[in-house]
Amino acid sequence: MKDAIIIGSGIAGMACAVKLAEEGVQVVLVSPFPSERSQSVMAAGGINAVLADCEPGDSVECHIKDTMDGGCGIAGKEAVAGLCENAEEIIRYLEKIGTVFSVDEDGHPARRAFGGQSFKRTCYCGSATGKQIVSALVMEVRRLEGAGMIRRRLWSCFHSALIKDGVCYGALLFDETTGKIEAEYADALVMAVGGQNALFGKTTGSTQCDGYAAGRLFRQGVDLKNLEFIQYHPTTLETAQKKMLVSEAVRGEGGRLFYLENGKRVYFMEEKYGPRGNLMTRDVVSREIEATGKDVFLDISFLGAREIGRRIPEVRDLCRKYRGIDITREPIPVSPSVHFFMGGIAVRLNHETNIENLFAVGECASIYHGANRLGGNSLLAALYGGRVAASVIAERPSPAGKRPDFTALTDAENEKLRNLRASKSPFPVMYIRDMAAETMNRELGIVRDEESLMRGLTDMDYYLSIAERIAYDSSVMMYANYSLTGILTLARATLTSALARRESRGSHFRKDYPAANESMAYGSVISFDNGKYRVWLDREKFYES
Repeated sequence: MKDAIIIGSGIAGMACAVKLAEEGVQVVLVSPFPSERSQSVMAAGGINAVLADCEPGDSVECHIKDTMDGGCGIAGKEAVAGLCENAEEIIRYLEKIGTVFSVDEDGHPARRAFGGQSFKRTCYCGSATGKQIVSALVMEVRRLEGAGMIRRRLWSCFHSALIKDGVCYGALLFDETTGKIEAEYADALVMAVGGQNALFGKTTGSTQCDGYAAGRLFRQGVDLKNLEFIQYHPTTLETAQKKMLVSEAVRGEGGRLFYLENGKRVYFMEEKYGPRGNLMTRDVVSREIEATGKDVFLDISFLGAREIGRRIPEVRDLCRKYRGIDITREPIPVSPSVHFFMGGIAVRLNHETNIENLFAVGECASIYHGANRLGGNSLLAALYGGRVAASVIAERPSPAGKRPDFTALTDAENEKLRNLRASKSPFPVMYIRDMAAETMNRELGIVRDEESLMRGLTDMDYYLSIAERIAYDSSVMMYANYSLTGILTLARATLTSALARRESRGSHFRKDYPAANESMAYGSVISFDNGKYRVWLDREKFYES
């Protein structure tokens, strides 16, 4: 029987695991925590699909066009077409496994408007869509666990892939319960580890998603793509712990952005872009908010307490709990924050990387979103991509020949861990991670230029030069200690990619190159070669086969 390892148990990982198990592939589902603690639970607004009863004028072709336009033309059209064409089937699948969508008066999934879309096509579950989908998939995974097709491996973290001669044979995993690194072999390895929120410290996402896996794989020869494209969500609520997402659902339900000037409200998005100004794409709204130089607010109070309670109760509760704001009576103070990463591990149409039998799905894979993701497309991409990778793995014949023995490598990595525990320096690991996050926020913000990016590279080079000598930090999980070099490597690769793209496109805005350059209307790929970072434009569409 074929087998596969999936790293990450959010929506993309579970969707892949369920499909693989149903196709007869034995699955090991690896994560440090249960699925209920994955970042997927935080997805609020909805999932896009053109259904049979869509608005007049809407179509799958229109969804494809909106996605391509939102991504500024650099997402692969064949990949985007597959995503959009399968959206209705995915909604029906979610209904079948128990996802409770909000419905209209006819009992069909209700839909709301989201930024950058020509029609209302975002299906939702109040403003807790991710939580509902996670709950439904958890039950499917448990069913297949009971059937012996899925084995969960909790309290385990990805350490590195087992790669030899361009082929992946599994992964090294760090087990928090034993404190040791162990080899787990399989016919395929699927990365479903999310984005790299911890690179920027306090964001809308989970700090579990720290980018280590992508950075480690990069150092092992895996290509990365479009790292410079980082989406800032325009409406987040500042709290002591993190930036809380104020879902795009608020603007989809008619919420209006404004600032005060001489005591009067200025609805700046509507003044510049017309009646649908509040639903421009996220990169545009974020830049406009930053350009005001003022405190910006989002008002939905006119909807009334009853409708707010019916349509966006989670946003109402969030604002009340964390800031004591009653959104039925007062506006929400909002500001942009790092939210989503269009860039990540470079994959082909089948979600395989440049390493054979190594796949990536969900936010950690760069394929569908180009230079800017449309709200509502992330959940769709997670489910679709997970299922695509599963189908490809299931259809392949079992690899012939004996798997290589990685015992020596496993022993060597455990020896490194023992040395790490004994290391001494003036600073613990988390201090350097916090310093790196400060650098990324300061030098790779909504607006950037060559000078700021070069400062960021100088900082990151210094942090990397001392990374192997940083003290073991007993106050955090052991995983956080050995992950430092991988995280810093990904940060440097991201700064390098941003420096190489000398234009402004989508979420990447260079004030020293404020216009788009059509000779650069391609994705960017970066490779790690003997310590050097090499970036090139994907003109030949190499990753679309």
